[in-house]
Amino acid sequence: MRLQQLLDQADARGLKSLSRSELREVSLLYRQTAADLSTLRQDSSGGTYQQFVHQLLRRAHNVVYAGEKPPRGAFLHFFTHEYPETFQRNLPLIGATVALFIAAAVLGTILTLYDANFAVQIIGPKMMQTIERHEMWTHSILSIKPAASSMIMTNNITVSFTMFAGGIAGGIGTVWLTFFNGLLIGVIGSACWLNGMSLQLWSFVAPHGVLELPAIFIAASAGLRLAQGVLFPGFRSRRASIALSGADAIKLLIGTIPILVIAGIVEAFISPGPLPPATKFTIAAALFVLLCAYLFSPRFRNRPS
Repeated sequence: MRLQQLLDQADARGLKSLSRSELREVSLLYRQTAADLSTLRQDSSGGTYQQFVHQLLRRAHNVVYAGEKPPRGAFLHFFTHEYPETFQRNLPLIGATVALFIAAAVLGTILTLYDANFAVQIIGPKMMQTIERHEMWTHSILSIKPAASSMIMTNNITVSFTMFAGGIAGGIGTVWLTFFNGLLIGVIGSACWLNGMSLQLWSFVAPHGVLELPAIFIAASAGLRLAQGVLFPGFRSRRASIALSGADAIKLLIGTIPILVIAGIVEAFISPGPLPPATKFTIAAALFVLLCAYLFSPRFRNRPS
């Protein structure tokens, strides 16, 4: 197929290797292929070929629009348009990371309720003793709020980048980190519940957790998206597959940074503060609604990718 040949050339030698006439040809073939895909979708027997054509269109889309000058305020445009669209396009992977995290949290809960020593093995005796004394381990944050905020942001962004990097090894590192973090939440939540500290724990976690956890899920899905390109190239060369999946993965990762920055500020200045639990839960609900309104904006649904 001529379109595939031109795209393979662009992947192997760069977009500049295509002449003006070849770029115009890619543009024309892109539109013709899009029309063919609409026809194919009416034929239930052509599922495999539909997938091939859809992948071809995604590659061609990047070439056709790569030469466009970014709009004025490209940075703002990315976060207001490209990022929500990329997020929605990768919802199945994000859903998979959420499911894995929840499964691990449930497992951590069950194992802790069954054997209290399991919690000690996971969180350590010092933290367990703190919980048994009905003390929160977060009070030290209050005395160093600005520094704590910076440390929290740095730590969370580092975790996100690590989850992303885990995709290079086929997603093994990403899956393990997601699983372990879910297990940890289950263990801590159960240990606090057994010692009558559930309200203290969740009123602390909720304000920043409604931002931090979704950002971690998205970062993990970025790692899985990268792994998808490594493990399942489909009809493309592995290099082209990694380049395509990597573009989506990097967008997903970059978009988590401002979310984690806000989460770090909230965790340092609001979560450990003296506000009543009801107020903290209200703040958490408001932040979560705003985040969902941003990420799930209906104007980006069903756009061609």
